[in-house]
Amino acid sequence: MIKVITYGTYDLLHHGHIKLLERAKALGDYLIVGITADGYDMTRGKINVQQSLIERIEGVKRTGLADEIIVEEYQGQKIDDILRKGVDIFTVGSDWVGKFDYLKEYCKVVYLDRTEGVSSSEIRSHSHEIRLGLVGESAVLEKFVGECSYVNGIKIAGLFSTDDSFSLSGVTKYPQYGDLLDNCDAVYVISHPSHHYQHIRQALMSGKHVLYESPLTMKSEESEELIRLADERKLVLYAGIKTAYSTAYSRMILLAKSGAIGDIVTIDATCTSLRETRFDDPDAMSHTWSSILGWGPNAMLPVFQLLGTDYTDKQIITRLSPESDKFDLFTQIHFIYPHAVATIRIGRGVKSEGELVIGGTKGYIYVPAPWWKLDYFECRYENPNDNRRYFYQLDGEGLRYEIVSFVKAISDKSIHYVSRDITASITGVIEDFMHGKDTTMI
Repeated sequence: MIKVITYGTYDLLHHGHIKLLERAKALGDYLIVGITADGYDMTRGKINVQQSLIERIEGVKRTGLADEIIVEEYQGQKIDDILRKGVDIFTVGSDWVGKFDYLKEYCKVVYLDRTEGVSSSEIRSHSHEIRLGLVGESAVLEKFVGECSYVNGIKIAGLFSTDDSFSLSGVTKYPQYGDLLDNCDAVYVISHPSHHYQHIRQALMSGKHVLYESPLTMKSEESEELIRLADERKLVLYAGIKTAYSTAYSRMILLAKSGAIGDIVTIDATCTSLRETRFDDPDAMSHTWSSILGWGPNAMLPVFQLLGTDYTDKQIITRLSPESDKFDLFTQIHFIYPHAVATIRIGRGVKSEGELVIGGTKGYIYVPAPWWKLDYFECRYENPNDNRRYFYQLDGEGLRYEIVSFVKAISDKSIHYVSRDITASITGVIEDFMHGKDTTMI
């Protein structure tokens, strides 16, 4: 018996895939099809896959061409599979010519011509093209535009900013917000949070989907109105906390929830940075995110995702800038739950070790600084021999995955990585801070 093996993503299965599988099948007597797992696809840069692993497996099954289906999950697995399964021929499309010649040491390698003019990438791009407008003046927009180039179906439509001096190379800047809205399907809002309500509401009223940099607004009543408006108009209102979209962060949250470290008793999250802020320039100050606005959503995310939003009490300790009573240089917040406590430390103008530690009754999870760019974490126990380390690829600091998730949410209304109750709670904490509720000044 001649065994043949081939690999692929098989996203949005089309006749080009089927033709390739038919030709692979004809090379031998038994065809093994390896389908790449979601996590492994991310490490290869294929982060805009539209279908889940299960859907892709079912698609290949329905062809009736595979005698066996396996899942490819890690670098180097092809050699393992060839040896373990006694494979005689490895085959892939001709666009990979030379890439897998190293496998000739283990079996015969055959490159098959692909069907011209057919690719999943092109199907995704044409089916889901979104003209995306940019709103704001943050330096993050430079990175954001770069990361959009990795995502099929996204076209930057232009920029609107209340800062006359701000611009982006190669991006059309519209003098009026309404002009940008007339020329896009969705917007990414990273203007100062004090402008979010106005910018997001106008976009929703114009029928545009919205990806916003958290927080949604600075007032609970306004956030509730925007969520309600998005629902009424069947539009996507998506929270942009890039950490939430990284593979490592998602795996860490699932691991903690599964009881790997026992019952969670304590969480400590620190996010700080040193930034120069011109307090003597009113225009600069109007665009500057303070500690609570810039770092608060990131630090609160793991607390609310692991312990929930129904804390019984909170204590806010803050130090304001001597130049501006609207800018907190450093803020520490304690969230008290019936059986746990969490502390976040956030600073813009104060620097500390940016670690995340989640303590449980059996062990703890440790994420080194900067934890919000999470690609590695450890589960540590009393017996060091039980410790486990986890590594995951992180591209674009999570922005790339955030953009992909937003595109998928528009096309298939997929799950929100940051739930609405968490969005509402983040706004509530910020509103309390702004009103001095539960707050001590130092």
